[in-house]
Amino acid sequence: MKRIGILAHSAEGAALCFLEACHAGEALLGEHNHPDITLDITAMGEAMPLWEANDFAGVRAILGQSCERLARAGADFFVCPDNTAHLALEMDGPPLALPGLHIAEVVAQTAKARGHRRIGLLGTKWTMDGETYAQAFARAGLDYRVPPPDQRADMNAIIFDELVRGRFLDTSRTRVVEMIEALKCESCDAVALSCTEIPLLIAQDVSPIPILDSTRLLARAAVDVAIGERSFPTWRSGPAL
Repeated sequence: MKRIGILAHSAEGAALCFLEACHAGEALLGEHNHPDITLDITAMGEAMPLWEANDFAGVRAILGQSCERLARAGADFFVCPDNTAHLALEMDGPPLALPGLHIAEVVAQTAKARGHRRIGLLGTKWTMDGETYAQAFARAGLDYRVPPPDQRADMNAIIFDELVRGRFLDTSRTRVVEMIEALKCESCDAVALSCTEIPLLIAQDVSPIPILDSTRLLARAAVDVAIGERSFPTWRSGPAL
């Protein structure tokens, strides 16, 4: 069995990924059993000025160091439960110390397998405005939509002012559901919760359309790799082709 490495960037999403991997492993392997997991995190405060400066290469360097620590700790492959971080991981540079699953590819392929055709995309401003999901959806033959600028600004504020700090407010839940309703009106037949903290705020029972929970989908895919039910990843940064 392979050891999973969690390359963490934001604490809440990484913690959810860790717990989901443990629970998914137990469901498959039996009571109190799951693949071995190593988690490494550098405080996100070190990267935030780089994000604000759009210095993705600088963020990549921080994440690369974390990946090296995972490799030294015995992880066989990594998952990064931070959608926005993949913009940095896709930058040109030396191959990462471990191969990894690409979160946008996991979400896009799941959406395709479930028969969805147009996906609403929620995440940070970098994720919603960036090319990571646009390219992943295109490779899967999927269309997608993002909210208008004012809603994107609200979503970004909810993430960084609340969710990554463990604050989950009913007012914000209502606001995000309104965003999903608007995406439904644009013929979206599913919504990708592509910030790993959003699933802590929005569950399927409050969403007007099916959700694609990027955090839990990634964790389950990692377990499948670890137990040999999914192909071992080969991606080591750069675009996921």
